[in-house]
Amino acid sequence: MIPLRILIFTYVMLPWIVSSAAKGEYMEARTPAKATVRASDYGILQDTDTDGGVPSKAEVLPTCLLCVCLSGSVYCEDVSPDMSAVPTLPKETAYLYARFNKITKIHREDFADTATLRRIDLSGNLISEIEDGSFSKLPNLEELKLAENRLTKLPMLPSKLVTFNANFNRLKTQGVKANAFKKLTRLAYLYLGDNELTAVPHLPESLYVVHLHNNNISTITDETFCKGNTSHYIRTNMYEVRLDGNPLKLSEHPNSFICLQSLPIGWYK
Repeated sequence: MIPLRILIFTYVMLPWIVSSAAKGEYMEARTPAKATVRASDYGILQDTDTDGGVPSKAEVLPTCLLCVCLSGSVYCEDVSPDMSAVPTLPKETAYLYARFNKITKIHREDFADTATLRRIDLSGNLISEIEDGSFSKLPNLEELKLAENRLTKLPMLPSKLVTFNANFNRLKTQGVKANAFKKLTRLAYLYLGDNELTAVPHLPESLYVVHLHNNNISTITDETFCKGNTSHYIRTNMYEVRLDGNPLKLSEHPNSFICLQSLPIGWYK
């Protein structure tokens, strides 16, 4: 016959022991080997237990926590902590504003997965280099602003650009190919003021406005803006040309502007 105290132990204590063991297994299964921060929507996986130390907030946080994302637009202006590279963008991004940061270089993979981009504004950074092909996968890009950076040369630009602004850089003539803008048949606004250019690049027929002020341009020809072999050609689109601040006396080149509807802004005396 089973003693009474063994029966009491079996019916009272055994269920409690089984319950405690099951709870322990459950908690162990929920505890990961090391903590990770996941942001699968943005292609980010940051490990908090790495050999390289604790990364900065700008490296850990998904773009839409570090910046402001709103209806296809990403605003990353004057970000703190400092942003030194183009952030990973949501695939549906159409407009990127990343002005006044400390981005130093544009890599070819920065925009490889965002073919929807229509406008990029990276003004006021420290960009000194743009890898070839950085904009080659942006068939819809219409506006590119790189003003107030440290560029000495330009990469190949997207064919559908309407506005390109590279004012206040360090662009040199050898860094801007003569035909850099030739195939941009939709380009209407070209801003290359306050650089170190010594010659005027080829200007497409589509241009409305071209700013070349405060460079080192010392000479132009009858072919720079017009077609020197005909006096019947009129450049109907172009209504504003700035050449002020260059070592160029415009009055010495009267035939260079015969096709324009208004004289360039610059020094004539």
